[in-house]
Amino acid sequence: MPDTNGPYTLVLGIAQDGGYPQAGDRTSPAWDDPSLRRLATCLALIDPRSSRRWLFDATPDFKDQLHRLDVAFAHPDVPGLDAIFLSHAHIGHYTGLIHAGMEGMGAREVPVYAMPRMEHFLRNNGPWDQLVTMKNVEIRPLRDAETVSLANDLSVTPFLVPHRDEYSETVGFRIQGPQRSILFVPDITGWAAWESEGTRIEDALRRVDVAYLDATFMSGDELPGRDLSKIKHPFVLDSLARFTDLPESERRKVRFIHLNQSNPLIRGERAAIETVERAGCGIAREGEIVLL
Repeated sequence: MPDTNGPYTLVLGIAQDGGYPQAGDRTSPAWDDPSLRRLATCLALIDPRSSRRWLFDATPDFKDQLHRLDVAFAHPDVPGLDAIFLSHAHIGHYTGLIHAGMEGMGAREVPVYAMPRMEHFLRNNGPWDQLVTMKNVEIRPLRDAETVSLANDLSVTPFLVPHRDEYSETVGFRIQGPQRSILFVPDITGWAAWESEGTRIEDALRRVDVAYLDATFMSGDELPGRDLSKIKHPFVLDSLARFTDLPESERRKVRFIHLNQSNPLIRGERAAIETVERAGCGIAREGEIVLL
């Protein structure tokens, strides 16, 4: 537990949607050593002042992450969530909602914040529509750049980012606390694509204290035989090159997250980690806390 009575975020997962190791990977040492396993990317927001808790995305690892949250900050109710904020409709970011249903914990009216297309997807496709009709979840609207107030000094603002939007929009989140703020962008096509839509990542960094940024792939040669131009994400090496001229204080804000199993950072390869550290940036850790 942090030595504070104020709100803070807790990292509950750092891996890409499939976790680490992924299904079908028969060679990962993480099968034999559970300490090497990593859960899909997820943040919790906790406010001890009111005993309230929020999740950012509902991943396939939802039950493990809810347990970790309970260990970190217990709540008398089940699931004890004041809301779940969904970023988009790719499997690592919403499918954990299945645990709210009748086959799982049978939750009652858990607030789920979703953008318009995301809401339409949940309401009009099974099995998600059953969660709505049976009132396991209660969909609440999100709108681009419209702030959701959680307390007088605590808020969440979604913002659209370019990505593969087959079923829904994709958003990142700005979490504003009493003294500090966090940028959470687990999925994005790339920084140039975002800039073409009017937002420079450098400007976004300037307005926050910590930034959890998409680092799915370290470089473009990680998956032989697959065309990474069709799985668009900013490569870590490209991000480091883009950030190289920023002041050290800005680069220190960056914490790379959403790591694919092919990424040497998630495998703990020293050379890759040192590359990030020499550039003045960081790598998100499960259990990491940021005071707000």
